[in-house]
Amino acid sequence: MRSTVRGALATAVALACVGGFTSAAVADKHPTVPTKSQVDQAKANVTKKAGDVASIQAALVVANNRLEQAGDKAEEASEAYNGAVWHLQLAKAATTKALAAAKAATAHVATERAGIAALAVQSYSDGTSLAGVTALLGPGGPADAMNRVDVVESAASSMKARFDEYAAASALAKAATKKAEADQAKQAELTTEAAHLRDSAAAQAKTAQSQATAIAAQKSQLITQLAADQKISVALATQRQQALEAIAAAKAAAAAAAKARAAAEAAAQAAAAKKANEAKGGSSDNSAGDPGDDSPTTQVATTAAAARAIAFARRQLGKMYLWAAAGPDRWDCSGLTMVAWQQGGVSLPHYSAAQYAEIEHIGVDDLRPGDLVFWGGSPDTIHHVAMYLGGGMIIQAPHTGAAVDIESMYAWEAPSYFGRP
Repeated sequence: MRSTVRGALATAVALACVGGFTSAAVADKHPTVPTKSQVDQAKANVTKKAGDVASIQAALVVANNRLEQAGDKAEEASEAYNGAVWHLQLAKAATTKALAAAKAATAHVATERAGIAALAVQSYSDGTSLAGVTALLGPGGPADAMNRVDVVESAASSMKARFDEYAAASALAKAATKKAEADQAKQAELTTEAAHLRDSAAAQAKTAQSQATAIAAQKSQLITQLAADQKISVALATQRQQALEAIAAAKAAAAAAAKARAAAEAAAQAAAAKKANEAKGGSSDNSAGDPGDDSPTTQVATTAAAARAIAFARRQLGKMYLWAAAGPDRWDCSGLTMVAWQQGGVSLPHYSAAQYAEIEHIGVDDLRPGDLVFWGGSPDTIHHVAMYLGGGMIIQAPHTGAAVDIESMYAWEAPSYFGRP
């Protein structure tokens, strides 16, 4: 592009120069050859204009990168907040369960205590506390005394058993109460963390939106200047710039896809070599007999569910991103995939890392339409999710300032993880 612009400008300047001198020559009827200084000046003007265009285009690239980075940071903050909400929901459920367990354990202790009291009263009523001499001199004689001894021993045994149950119930109640208190403390801690991350997400989204507005103004000014330098309309300059950015994005996506394919092929070759070595060592692998997800029944069911999820996601195209949103008019990344897969009968959390944790993990070569594609340094730090459409394309809610769109899954950077709901 730079060489084309430089050539065009050189031609234009040269024609202008020649045109000027030709007019003079016609008037004077004495052709004048441009001096060396005039030619050098014309070349310098062309070089300067070409340099200006290159500088403006470089500034546009920087502006686009800043815009993308601001959006990415805002989306990461949003997913961090979604994660905090998800963990808080789990903590609330654990607290409710722990409190119920503590209440039941306390009630059990009260029951055991009442049982011991009743048993003590029963023992006293049966005379099991009579002294041995009284028993021997009683009206029943020795035989009755033996019966009374048996009753005493039986009562003592029952009392001990009941006391042991009471002690065990008390220990369980204390443990349950302690767990409930710990769960309540954890819930309070997560509530504070969620509030902090909510504020952080809001701040990042505001910053991203402010930067988007500022960068849009900067880009508009740069394109206007570019149009002036290229002596074309602003509309044409805008169209050209968008085309250049699309071409650059396509090239970057193709390069990322090629890199990912090479990595996948290397991994497959390593796995094949390992399997071959294991086979030589006599180890067996019966996984070939497992139909897995390629069985006809599973394939049809998965495809039907995925088709409903994809159809729903497509109907959201053009709706704007909003952090922590799950429809119907605004979406964040995990909100979109969560609600889309609800249409396929699958329940997923509103948190990309948790979505990956709860579904089947697959490789990039196993991707089918409807599968989910994730970005993150590790499974615990996943911060973006999109739905695979086939042919390397995804549908996603990208980030603040952008709408639900379809693009190459390599348009940003190669995805890290893949899964099937």
